[in-house]
Amino acid sequence: MNIAVIQARGGSKRIPGKNIKNFLGRPIIEYSLQAALSCGDIFDKVIVTTDSEKIAKIAEKAGAEIPFMRPAKLADDYTNTWEVVLHAIEECEKIYSVKIANICCLYATAPFLRNCDISSGYKLLTGRQVSSVFSVTTFPFPIFRGLKISDDGHLEMFWPEHELTRSNDLPEAYHDAGQFYWLDAQKFKQDKKMYGKDALPVILPRILVQDIDTQEDWETAEVLYEACRKRGLLNGNC
Repeated sequence: MNIAVIQARGGSKRIPGKNIKNFLGRPIIEYSLQAALSCGDIFDKVIVTTDSEKIAKIAEKAGAEIPFMRPAKLADDYTNTWEVVLHAIEECEKIYSVKIANICCLYATAPFLRNCDISSGYKLLTGRQVSSVFSVTTFPFPIFRGLKISDDGHLEMFWPEHELTRSNDLPEAYHDAGQFYWLDAQKFKQDKKMYGKDALPVILPRILVQDIDTQEDWETAEVLYEACRKRGLLNGNC
């Protein structure tokens, strides 16, 4: 069995009610749900793991299954993603009486998520038989030229040895795009690592990646989403 698990706890602090907040006309969780539900026969189940009855009702109305409610101890500010994923695997294996083969962890606040990218990740995971595949994108500026502010207020380079290195000679750097994580469920149960040693990337264009942690992030995401929609970059158009 392959399952998609969307994480959506109810206690968001920086943006209250973030996981079901209205994003351009509908609860933001619906975007991730629609992407997963439109993946054809890849998923046997698309579930939402939440501690909130309100979120559960909205998610269920949008097509998700809520086979269990997440316990409060896994819904605080300190709970790691891997703990939530492990709990979802264990609960689903008990409820459905079957071993979970592969699980795709999705975030509720990922409106740029496309079903074609999810499918690409699945093909990599199963075709290469690796433990994990997740979405990444490039940094817009060479990280080896990064600066920090010292205790006395002065600027310093993190890597001063690259002060005179040409940008073209610096390696490309990537960061987690925060959209999806494909995992071999049984391998994950053993090592409990989201990023396995053999992890493979699905590289997304930067225009389709926006972290949403603050109100400013939210407003930026709405503007960016509208621009991407007009250019035909969404709705599975990989």
